[in-house]
Amino acid sequence: MEFFKRLSPKTIGIASALITIAIWTSFIVVARAMALKSLTPLDIVLCRIIGAALVLLPWGFFMVRKMRSANPQAVTSLWISPLPLKLTILLGTFGGVGYAVLAYSAFTFAPAAHGSVLMPGLLPLSTALLSVLLLGEVLNKGRKMGLLLILSGGLLVGGASIWQAYADSASGSQVWKGDLLFACASSCWAFYTVLCRQHRLEAVPTTIAVIVFCVLAFVPLYALLVFSGMLVSKLSTAPLWEILFQTFWQGMGSVVISGITFTQMIRYFGPVRSTMLTAIVPGLSALGAVIFWASR
Repeated sequence: MEFFKRLSPKTIGIASALITIAIWTSFIVVARAMALKSLTPLDIVLCRIIGAALVLLPWGFFMVRKMRSANPQAVTSLWISPLPLKLTILLGTFGGVGYAVLAYSAFTFAPAAHGSVLMPGLLPLSTALLSVLLLGEVLNKGRKMGLLLILSGGLLVGGASIWQAYADSASGSQVWKGDLLFACASSCWAFYTVLCRQHRLEAVPTTIAVIVFCVLAFVPLYALLVFSGMLVSKLSTAPLWEILFQTFWQGMGSVVISGITFTQMIRYFGPVRSTMLTAIVPGLSALGAVIFWASR
């Protein structure tokens, strides 16, 4: 911990950006590789939450105890979230359950390549709009030009594949449903991003609050729907390695590590610049996919 305290805010911000971009890029490549495996989208969401909870719930428990010990009037919620109840619910709804359910459900309708374009590609635009509306930010000409270039780059990277899917309307393609879900998932994450900036949240308490809400809101509902027969789960038939992989990768990587680094990146760069940096993910993920599949 002493080592991190000696680092400058700029160093931490840049390192957080690099780690976030690397994990987001890997997430797209892994999603492509795992798209035709055994688990359903909601099974993967459950693995994601459980994997993160194994680390973050004990962390949150001791953090809340420490906060209460230092200040008995400290505002916490749900016995284990270091943030107030209303903020925990908002962050968990948009940055946790909403984003994950929409994103993973989208992969059942649209190819992962569309997700690599639409989710990080639309994120800077929706974040900029929400920042103007909720934070009163003013976009200068440079940022406006940057957003225009990001939009153009996203269209160049994914425009051909998306246009081809829509052009073949006779096949009854449902790709548009997946693309709509990807866009909604991106909007959820944009709102989460702006909330972090608006309330000047620290990285670790924010990530803990998100997973606390996910555990209390999603897990019981998922279990109820599965045991009532209203939802099909393939956890009982899926290979153990796949369940463990999704639990470790989605939970530890996508939630714990990138959740903390992304929030830290927002603290240094702000919501608009942070999402503009992550806009290079589509191109990197496309390059990563080419290298991955070529090596097989």
